[in-house]
Amino acid sequence: MGLGDNLMATGLARGAAKKGRPVAFGDGNRIIWDQHSEQIFRSNPNIAMPSHHRDRNLTWIPFYKGHRIYNSLDRANNRWKWNYDFKAAPGEIYLWDHEKTQGGRYGRGFVLIEPNVPWWKSVAPNKDWGIENYQRVADLLVAEGHRVAQFVNPKGARLNGVEQLATTSFRDALAILKNAGVYVGPEGGLHHGAAAVGVPAVVLFGGFIPPAVTGYDAHVNLTGGAEACGSLSACEHCKVAMKAISVDEVFSAAKDRL
Repeated sequence: MGLGDNLMATGLARGAAKKGRPVAFGDGNRIIWDQHSEQIFRSNPNIAMPSHHRDRNLTWIPFYKGHRIYNSLDRANNRWKWNYDFKAAPGEIYLWDHEKTQGGRYGRGFVLIEPNVPWWKSVAPNKDWGIENYQRVADLLVAEGHRVAQFVNPKGARLNGVEQLATTSFRDALAILKNAGVYVGPEGGLHHGAAAVGVPAVVLFGGFIPPAVTGYDAHVNLTGGAEACGSLSACEHCKVAMKAISVDEVFSAAKDRL
């Protein structure tokens, strides 16, 4: 749970300020933010800060760490159960003027590829398409004359032959991403970020989590034809689903959106 969840929260709160009822994410008594909330919610007029929990004009939404609405824990089967009544709406990030200016320092129109998944999470293997597949997509795009880039990740896999873009924060990453022509990568924080800044995306979902819940209609969401299992440990089902997504499929989808 983290950056992507907070971006989804901003989608739930969209337009609240115009109604005069800012959204409080919490249990009805406390506004509950996590360690990522402040940088995502910063300057967002639709979201009430924790210190405003006693305001009378709040719209309470029980969306917070440990209670995210779109899933519930099936402990017996060690999996997430997905709430198909939930549909993520594109979020918002309120960037300051200097952040927007800094975000343009690498130019515009590049392909941003993210090959890494959060390996500290048990579900990471189920969201991994494989560095070698992302490398082949990058090579094909470069061969056709496209600029291809990756955010610097000191602890992650690095693509060869692509630009390495240094960032100072996740907000800075989104300011840079706003200038991309297309994002290619796994379901996660950056795919939610792409939706928030209005950038086309090719998202590798595989068989873990359904695009019907956390995907966006404006993106190409690839599952390999699998139903989402939600397994909290590495599973063969998810491995097969990712394997069913071809390099040519991802390359063609990315190229079509440039």
